[in-house]
Amino acid sequence: MRLATVNVSGTPRVGVVADELIRLLPADEGDMVALIGRGRSEIERLAQAAPVQTMPLAEATLMAPIQRFRRDVLCTGWNYWDHFEESRGKREGQDVDKPSAPTFFTKAPNTVIGPYDDIGLDPHISAKWDYEAEVAIVIGKRCRSVSKAQALDCVFGYCLANDVSQRDLQRRHGGQWLKGKSIDGTMPLGPFIVTGDELDVPEITLELTLNGTTMQSAKLKQMAFPIAELVAELSFGMTLEVGDVIITGTPSGIGNAREPAVFLKAGDEMVVSATGLGTLRNRIVAADLHGTTDIASMSTAK
Repeated sequence: MRLATVNVSGTPRVGVVADELIRLLPADEGDMVALIGRGRSEIERLAQAAPVQTMPLAEATLMAPIQRFRRDVLCTGWNYWDHFEESRGKREGQDVDKPSAPTFFTKAPNTVIGPYDDIGLDPHISAKWDYEAEVAIVIGKRCRSVSKAQALDCVFGYCLANDVSQRDLQRRHGGQWLKGKSIDGTMPLGPFIVTGDELDVPEITLELTLNGTTMQSAKLKQMAFPIAELVAELSFGMTLEVGDVIITGTPSGIGNAREPAVFLKAGDEMVVSATGLGTLRNRIVAADLHGTTDIASMSTAK
């Protein structure tokens, strides 16, 4: 099953995607989070009920599939060892030993945008805008302290994310990543939520191109900590809620680790794709994001 959130006359509507058509579910049945909580069988029943409005996928305006967040986006760092190693000596004094357990952090929900939306770039906010292709998982049922054997039963589905990051802000705040990962309107999510029965998850190939050049490419089986382990570790003593989004880490090839470094600029186009999950396509556009701040420009900061 593939689910999408579609902008219909300014209102988000959830639909089931099949054969290049979207079958819109009744608006009064709830948003994506509510429907996920009701379970896959109920979603299938609603999709088959008559009458159901349909629209061609090619004509739909897709939004981020999750529109209502109960908490920050939950994130995993350093989850491909080649990515951890490529940045050794490039973390500006914030190097650490190779972790023996997953590294978690969060980013603000206001980062989330649609799969094809533009991303505003302001050099006052950051001089080092970088890309990170990731697979995201969406939690399907409330859970706490689940075992690795149970963990995948708590995952409703999978989608794509691009964890666009501001590397100078990442270093600025004492080594804590929240601020350098939380600029509004910088994380495309989508285009669909795909249930696991349609995917061979370890064999998924995740890629990112920048202006047509492949910058990142890896299979999910290369993860340092597989998805079941991430869910088990994150839920250890901590309740995960229906609709929680967890991004699972990026492979090697980030701009900050390249020699010379490659940072995003206005006019760039990023495309993130993965086997069975579709494509994110986002342009970088110049924008004034700093407004009336009296915080000094990061382009001149030392």
